[in-house]
Amino acid sequence: MRRRDFLRCSASAVLASGVPSPGASASPNIVFIYADDLGWGDTGCYGAQRVRTPNIDRLAKGGLRFTDAHSSAATCTPSRYSLLTGEYAFRKQGARVLPGDAPALIEPGRVTMASMLKSRGYRTCAIGKWHLGLGSGNVDWNNEIRPGPLDIGFDECFILPATGDRVPCVYVENRRVANLDPRDPIKVDYKGPLDDAPTGKTHPELLKLHPSHGHDMTIVNGISRIGYMSGGRKALWNDETMADTLARRATSFIEHNAARPFFLYFATHDIHVPRVPNPRFAKSTEMGPRGNVIAELDWCVGKIVETLEKQRLLENTLLIFSSDNGAVVDDGYRDGAVEKLGSHRPNGPFRGGKYSNFEGGTRVPFVVHWPARVKPGVSSALVSQVDLLRSFARLTGAALPAGAGPDSENMLPALLGESKKGRQVLIEQAGVLSLRDGNWKYIPPGKGPKVQKNTNTELGNDSSGQLYDLAADPGETRNLAAGDPGRVERMAAMTERIRAAGR
Repeated sequence: MRRRDFLRCSASAVLASGVPSPGASASPNIVFIYADDLGWGDTGCYGAQRVRTPNIDRLAKGGLRFTDAHSSAATCTPSRYSLLTGEYAFRKQGARVLPGDAPALIEPGRVTMASMLKSRGYRTCAIGKWHLGLGSGNVDWNNEIRPGPLDIGFDECFILPATGDRVPCVYVENRRVANLDPRDPIKVDYKGPLDDAPTGKTHPELLKLHPSHGHDMTIVNGISRIGYMSGGRKALWNDETMADTLARRATSFIEHNAARPFFLYFATHDIHVPRVPNPRFAKSTEMGPRGNVIAELDWCVGKIVETLEKQRLLENTLLIFSSDNGAVVDDGYRDGAVEKLGSHRPNGPFRGGKYSNFEGGTRVPFVVHWPARVKPGVSSALVSQVDLLRSFARLTGAALPAGAGPDSENMLPALLGESKKGRQVLIEQAGVLSLRDGNWKYIPPGKGPKVQKNTNTELGNDSSGQLYDLAADPGETRNLAAGDPGRVERMAAMTERIRAAGR
């Protein structure tokens, strides 16, 4: 179908569903840029002063910047699962931070954001960090890998299987490891060494970046990782060129699909550890590698926008920029991030960060840019990434089958700036399931340490419940639970009802 005819048909479908549409812009291209471990305060448009992010700031200036937007969890795998499926990850057994050899978390045939948009005629692509598992267990990295992204709605993919600090340190293109020499097969194990090759633990003198905790197993590119790997030498990635490689793949996808609607899920590795920016970013900031990879991330955003402009697609592209969880400073490598942080506040005014029950765990940057439809501004609406599945379905006129996106709500009016009203109730997942009810935040009693030793993150664990009025106390400094037991009881009961209801 020609693009003009497709847009006309899709616009009619959206109109029929009750969403107003100014012509062809009802069926935009959709680009979702997912940063990794980027905190609420890590970019200029959210107040950062020690790092410059002109490309992200430009999107915020020309779009809608949200101040109360959330990933659904304070860690990466659960957030990514919720984003694509529209289901809170706590409902899915095994939806935790996965090892690099974990089986596919999202089962084939499950309705996802990608499969839904594909059903509406979109060409779909996943590029960058995956970390949702591959295969059905005991992956053979030397043959076809399935199930994977192509089995849940993506037409093509070029991905990191897990994270940059986990083996296997290779790219997977569609169903195979890219650039693999069959004479040098890959083996992966998370239980013990596969050979007598030096590790970060046994030969630290071979490292160019040393671990601060963990991360002392197989050495790749002078950096020791989590897990053990042998073989696949020609397929190994280079950390310094990773951002370039992923950005080039993303822009190529846009160029090759400029004549048809497309959905690009661009999940950058920056600013996750190991933070090893390209040398051209080495002096971008005074904050060392962590600040420099934020600048590198901003460059990636700029390449996407530049390509959309060259293809004359920016006007009718719905571009969303966000992060999978709050920031963490030291997450396993001695890269100077703590020492060089200075006055920079990665999570802005919010307490906690990655792994935390406090707002810093899930409150993340979130910018919606769509010149043809969205007016520039700032929104305080409470929204979550779990809502994008149902919101995009509403936008494109897709009918979701029963059971799909059980926790996803249609937040399209808020996302487009046509309504100031967002969610009333939201679950935030970390060590416990916290509840937002408007500006009220309830954190149930939790076990374990109050501060994570390795990362120095306030976890928000307390033996008794916590209640905060975020309108008056966004930093969660005054626990009001003792003075308002009725509200605590109601919010605790509501949390359990949501858990038990299954949606």
